Amino acid sequence: MKLLLRLVLMALAFAFVLPHIPGIAVHGGVMSALLLAVIFAIVLWIVDLVAIALSAVLTITSFGLALLWLIPLWVLGFWILPAMALKVVSDVAPHSLAVMGWTPAVLGGLVMLLIGLITAHIPVRGE
Repeated sequence: MKLLLRLVLMALAFAFVLPHIPGIAVHGGVMSALLLAVIFAIVLWIVDLVAIALSAVLTITSFGLALLWLIPLWVLGFWILPAMALKVVSDVAPHSLAVMGWTPAVLGGLVMLLIGLITAHIPVRGE
C-alpha cells in the first residue's frame, strides 16, 4: 500500500511539479508520468545499492579509515542520490523526460526526496 502511494505521488510530481522547475521537461500524460515514477524508483534503488556496496568495500579495504570521510559525505550529500537517479532516468527515457544540467536535477531530486521522506513515515494499517 505504501509503495503504491509513493508511486502515485511520484507520478503526480512528474506530471505536475517537475515541469515547473526550469530545465526539466516532462513529455506525455499521466501514464507516462507513472512509467517514469516506476523507472525512477528502480533506478534509485539500484543507485542506493551501488553506493552502499561501494561504501562497504571502501570501509573494509581501508580497515574502517574510509568512514572518516564517508560519514560526512553521506550526511552532507544525501540529496545527491535522487539527483543522480533523475539524470539516469532522463538518459533511459529521453522521449519522456529531459533534464538539462545538474541544478535542475538537484532541485527535482529534492522534490523526490521530500516525497520519499513523507511517505516513509505514513502509518499503514496492519503494519
